[in-house]
Amino acid sequence: MQAYFLAGPTASGKTAVAHQLALHNGYEILSADSMLIYRGMDIGTAKPTARERTEVRYFGIDLVAPHESFNAWHFHRHACEALADIERRGKHAVVVGGTGLYLKFLTHGLSDVPGPDPEVRARWETVLARDGATALATALRTQSPALYEAIDDPCNGRRLIRFLEWAAAGLTTPPRGWQARGTGAPMAALAVDPELLKSRIEQRVRAMYGQGLLGEVRGLLAAEVGLSPTAQQAIGYAEAIDLIAGRCDEAAAIDRTAARTRRLAKRQRSWLRTQAEAVWIDAGVTRSRDEIAADVQAHWDASGPTAIAG
Repeated sequence: MQAYFLAGPTASGKTAVAHQLALHNGYEILSADSMLIYRGMDIGTAKPTARERTEVRYFGIDLVAPHESFNAWHFHRHACEALADIERRGKHAVVVGGTGLYLKFLTHGLSDVPGPDPEVRARWETVLARDGATALATALRTQSPALYEAIDDPCNGRRLIRFLEWAAAGLTTPPRGWQARGTGAPMAALAVDPELLKSRIEQRVRAMYGQGLLGEVRGLLAAEVGLSPTAQQAIGYAEAIDLIAGRCDEAAAIDRTAARTRRLAKRQRSWLRTQAEAVWIDAGVTRSRDEIAADVQAHWDASGPTAIAG
C-alpha cells in the first residue's frame, strides 16, 4: 500500500489544501488526527464540514464515541483497512494530519514496542479522571524514575498513561521500536510563519465559540456515557468544560485554548523537523490556496507516494 502525505502544524491550512487536491483529482483522504476520531466532537476539532464530506470520501473520522478509548494501534488497523480499500477501488489516498505518532506509525511501523494493556490503562484512566495528571506523574516518578526523567510532557495525561504501561511491562527506557522506513517520497509539510499561525489560531478559537462550541460540549456532558479522560482533556473541550462549570470566564477559556493550540503547533513543527522526513512547502500569507496546492501536487508528482508500513 502507498499514499501521498500532507502534514503541518494545526491551522496551517493543510486540511483545506488536501480537500482541494482531492476534489480536483479524485483522491480520497485519510485523517491522521487523534481528535477527529471522536463522534460528536466536531466544532472544537475543526472537522471537515458535512458538505465537504459529501464532496470527498474521508476515513479516520468519527470512529468511536467520546467515552471510548482509542490508541495508535487502533488507528493503524483502521488506516491499513482504509488504504487497502482505496487501493482496491483504483483510487489514490492522501494522508493528512498533525498527530506525529499516527503519521510515523504509517511511514515506519512499530516493531518491538509493547501493545496497550487494557487493564493497566483502565486503572490509570480512572486515576486521571479522579485526581488529574499530577497524580499520574507522581506514580510514574515512584515506579520508574528513569521513565519519568525521559517523558517529554509530564503534564500530558495520555503520555503519562503510556509511560506507566511501559513501566508495568518492565521497561526502564522508552522503546525505540520504529522499523526501517519504507520506500517512497518524504511527506509534504506546510510551512507558515509563527506570527501568522498565531493569528490564525486566535481566529479559529473565536470562530469555534461563535459556531456553538459551548452547546456542543453541553450536549456531550449531558450524554449518559459522558466523555473519556482523553476527550475531556482535548484542546478547547477542557477549557469549555471549565467555563460551563464556572471555573473561568469566556475570555479566559478562549485565551487558554489559544495558548494550548500554539504550544501544540510548536510541538508539531518541531516533530516534523526532527522526527519526520518532510519537504516544506511555503504556505505563507502572500500565497493563495491554489498556489500552495499546486506546489504540493508538484512534489507528489516528482517524488511519488510513500509506502505504508505494515
